[in-house]
Amino acid sequence: MFDTCFEQPSLSRRAAGRADRAALYAAGTATARIPSRHPSPFRYPGGKSWLFPHVRQQLLNREATPSVFIEPFAGGASVGLGVALHGLAERVLLSELDRDVSAVWEVVITGSDAAAAELCQRILAFSVSQETVESVLGSEPISVLDRAFRTIVRNRMARGGILHPSAGLLKAGENGKGLLSRWYPVTLVKRIKVLRDTRDRINFERGDAFDVVRRYANDPTTFIFVDPPYTLGGKRTGSKLYTHAEIDHEQLFSLMTRVKGTFIITYNDAPEVRELADRHGFQVEGVLMKNAHHAMIHELVISPARNRDDR
Repeated sequence: MFDTCFEQPSLSRRAAGRADRAALYAAGTATARIPSRHPSPFRYPGGKSWLFPHVRQQLLNREATPSVFIEPFAGGASVGLGVALHGLAERVLLSELDRDVSAVWEVVITGSDAAAAELCQRILAFSVSQETVESVLGSEPISVLDRAFRTIVRNRMARGGILHPSAGLLKAGENGKGLLSRWYPVTLVKRIKVLRDTRDRINFERGDAFDVVRRYANDPTTFIFVDPPYTLGGKRTGSKLYTHAEIDHEQLFSLMTRVKGTFIITYNDAPEVRELADRHGFQVEGVLMKNAHHAMIHELVISPARNRDDR
């Protein structure tokens, strides 16, 4: 049974499988109604919408569609949502520990139609001013719906979309529009409605990323996309952005050596990260991306060794 998991299909079978996935992707692009790189209602610091084309191509080139595409540090989940929207995996599993971020996904993905509709109505009806924003952010949520709405307001109004309690509000904003510069209620509602239409392919759970990876580590048919907080080496930017920023990076790399499926890990380009990847026998690719300040910076895309027996 183990050997058959890695049996090489004929070239014709490979070509047919890739053609089928390409057709699914094309169909998804035609029906999704939103850009594949920006499906999330969040403007997330450290978001990975820029990486989606790379992941998409990997999935299209695979010999078989992943049974599950897993994003255990979901956050804004742009990559996982893009995979679901375009049918690039049989299903997508998103996991997030942060209570506020989770509340949004619990309404948008797993919530009732009534709850999702109410969230959309609140977004459309919200009149943005310093007073109304401060009132929402200063409120104590009674329900998951209340928390989801407060999280969306904070995410759109905070500098850089940062959800950390220390983040200040936008001042000048885009084109001098202040708080209004990042509040696009119609766009937000469209994105939520598209995700509701796709929720039969998406599962969400609030939980620890390490537990999720352990649960699927022995399944060779999965694809795991790991985008942890950047708190190893360099400027440790993740510590300023997220509520649950501190993780055991050594334990994460050790855990990923046990994963039998395909995976990608993204990190800041720091000597400590490269050393950790090298010590665990992983491949490291440096890529250029544009940060929130439109500066080009290097990030790392880390993946399994080509010959895993060499690890």
